[in-house]
Amino acid sequence: MTHEFKEIVLRALQAQKSKLKSVLVTVVGLDGSSYRRPGVRMLILENGEMIGAVSGGCVEKEILLQSESVFKTEEPKIMTYDGKYRLGCEGVLYILLELFHPDATFEKSFKDCLKSRHAFQIQSYFSKELGSVPEMGSIVKIDNNDFSIQGKQLSKPEHLNVFTQTMPPCFKLVILGAEHDAVQLCKYAALTGWEVTIVTGHNEAKTIENFHGANQFFSISPEEVSEIPVDEQTAVVIMSHNFAKDLRYLVALEESRPIYIGILGPTKRREDLLSQFIEYCPEIDSELLDIIHGPAGIDIGSETPQEIAVSIISEILAVARKRDTISLSKKKGKIHKS
Repeated sequence: MTHEFKEIVLRALQAQKSKLKSVLVTVVGLDGSSYRRPGVRMLILENGEMIGAVSGGCVEKEILLQSESVFKTEEPKIMTYDGKYRLGCEGVLYILLELFHPDATFEKSFKDCLKSRHAFQIQSYFSKELGSVPEMGSIVKIDNNDFSIQGKQLSKPEHLNVFTQTMPPCFKLVILGAEHDAVQLCKYAALTGWEVTIVTGHNEAKTIENFHGANQFFSISPEEVSEIPVDEQTAVVIMSHNFAKDLRYLVALEESRPIYIGILGPTKRREDLLSQFIEYCPEIDSELLDIIHGPAGIDIGSETPQEIAVSIISEILAVARKRDTISLSKKKGKIHKS
């Protein structure tokens, strides 16, 4: 959800500079089940434009109506939405609406936090009683500093409920390759909300303009890949279509610990690649070998580059969320973990 909140904040800051009010909408509680869970957010601008969504579409119309009083009074309010009769979900949403107007120091701290890939926390104080309660509101905690979404000091009264959410760095995908399938993977990953880094060789006649949605582009040698920051919110896909270059990429990643490393090609190619990798790096531990997935992707019968991209992204999500890839129709119990 970090990428959604990032987009909301950037759009709200733009509106603020244009003297346009905006209301932050947060699902802070849920009784039963719903399309999405607490922590999902959207933004409403004073001109009626909506950024993001908290459901499949029905709730947003009611939220837009409810936001009118917040724009007028600038006081936060709570609203509920019973999806049992309207959405087909047997749940009641508790939704906090508040004016987005943090002080001037918030923007720099927030952007620095995103750039440094540090986690931050959001605390939303609310009452389940309908209507406006002045003490309600959200705080963004960045590096031990509190920033009020409304720009006013919140007293954090004990009689209010509090919804706390830790936001990790935006998920990042590093693509080592520049062929057509890399272009498609970049596009689909960007649509998923991931930050995408493209790495090509010195002799590749490509630029970042060739990769729709890419955030970073490096034309470097395989050995220089080790200098690209990689953390537990990063996946790497090796897809240069050159065995020797793929091997050099793997060797360069020896000290890295992304959450996922994917390699293209059949099982035999993977076995040969790993065999030579172990010869070059005999001291490599099993922790790195465990995160190497090849052939990359899940078995959904993919044939085109676009379908392969969907397959790879699906596997990365499954690994990152610690899920087995089964059809939801065959899953017993709840879709989401509590």
